[in-house]
Amino acid sequence: MGDFSTELVIAMSNEMLWTAVIISLPVLGLSMAVGLLISVFQVVTQIQEMSLTFVPKILTVAFSLGVFGSWMLMTLVEYARTLILNIPSYF
Repeated sequence: MGDFSTELVIAMSNEMLWTAVIISLPVLGLSMAVGLLISVFQVVTQIQEMSLTFVPKILTVAFSLGVFGSWMLMTLVEYARTLILNIPSYF
């Protein structure tokens, strides 16, 4: 049985981190865009209400999870499937 090589560990870590970034990008991107738009609206109108920022972001996150949730789950399952199927090649 062989040992994990440093290159293999780095490659697996790299793939894991990129998968996490790709999966979280739609939710984080949309909520950040909505937060930016609301912040610009607050600056222009000088309305400083906390619920004005919180509620639309929560609704955006719920909407984006509803729209992109199945794709996110499929991407995560495919990553886990590939990782599990490649276990024999690691040794």
